[in-house]
Amino acid sequence: MMSRRASLQEDIQFQVLRRLHETPDLSQRTLATELGISLGSINFCFQALMKKGWVKVQNFSHSSHKMGYVYLLTPAGIAEKSVLTTRFLKYKMEECGALREEIKQLKAELPRQSKLAR
Repeated sequence: MMSRRASLQEDIQFQVLRRLHETPDLSQRTLATELGISLGSINFCFQALMKKGWVKVQNFSHSSHKMGYVYLLTPAGIAEKSVLTTRFLKYKMEECGALREEIKQLKAELPRQSKLAR
């Protein structure tokens, strides 16, 4: 079983790959804000993704005064995004099932609790 920390890192990597696939010129700062994590954490994630060969970076000029970056998913990155999407979907479906069961149990408890409160 995956540790909570490893699971969180995998979730962040999945979200980053997903967003970069949609918007390759997204800045690390914007992505950190969107995901609600620190800029340092995003930078660490980008370094790991580049080291794994899933993302490559290219410079481009926005204007004569600023340099920007485009983050491109490599073929290995696209393949890994598919694997992570499948795993994420399975996890969310299991979580949804567990929530439905919990809601069912809470609804069943409600009539008993209201009788005791009288």
